[in-house]
Amino acid sequence: MESHNHPHESDAHQQQMHEHADAHNHGHHHGGHDQHAGHAVGDFWKRFVISTIFSIPVLALSPMIQQWFAFEISFSGDRYVLFTFSTFIFVYGGYPFLKGLYDEVRNNAIGMMTLIGVAITVAWAYSVAVTLGLPGMDFYWEMATLIDIMLIGHYFEMKSVTGASRAL
Repeated sequence: MESHNHPHESDAHQQQMHEHADAHNHGHHHGGHDQHAGHAVGDFWKRFVISTIFSIPVLALSPMIQQWFAFEISFSGDRYVLFTFSTFIFVYGGYPFLKGLYDEVRNNAIGMMTLIGVAITVAWAYSVAVTLGLPGMDFYWEMATLIDIMLIGHYFEMKSVTGASRAL
């Protein structure tokens, strides 16, 4: 859906999407505000699959999920296993969003990658604090599923932009 309230933003968005598709079709990155700089379509798919696999134990060990589905998995150190798997997802699956956050802030072009990057960072950092003793509930499973959903969403977005660019 395109907003017609700001024609310059639409033109800029179209140019950004065109540069984005060109960068992936030619295997390199053109300058500008490419929000997925350096990430090929296949990279998002690989990160999605691996992060989703690691999300399964995160979901299984999360107290809220256990409560919702009326089961319990607990053992000595389970919260550290949850922390370890979640940290892997945050670093590996979240990398494109964390890089996008850094790039958008550096280029003074705050956008969606900043929103996702801040959300996963705050969820992870707060959850780590809870794991280390801060009173509260962790947000590991929410962070993991947000990363998974954003990775698959960006995969389909990039795939469609690349396909549209080739069609042109």
